[in-house]
Amino acid sequence: MALQWEFPGGKIEAGESPEQALVRELDEELGIQAIIGPRVTRIRHNYRHGGAVDLQFFAVREFAGELENRIFHQLRWTRLEELPGYDFLAADRGLIQDLAAGKLL
Repeated sequence: MALQWEFPGGKIEAGESPEQALVRELDEELGIQAIIGPRVTRIRHNYRHGGAVDLQFFAVREFAGELENRIFHQLRWTRLEELPGYDFLAADRGLIQDLAAGKLL
């Protein structure tokens, strides 16, 4: 699934809450110290090749530090309405449609 767009984040490590994992991942991937807001949605997606993911999405409205692209091919800020124009991972596509339609935020 290389070169498709995705949101920052990653796996929850033993002993972490989802929010703690996101704080850690945002620091590792973007070099920011984020304040995690409420959960926006949770999605379970089964890929055709047999893998499954359980995704949780949180609002982040505040962070400290300068964004630094540490792992991604590209990093981009965009308006919610423009998200459907990007080739996102299949697990994110329902979320993208809902965000673009103003249903979640």
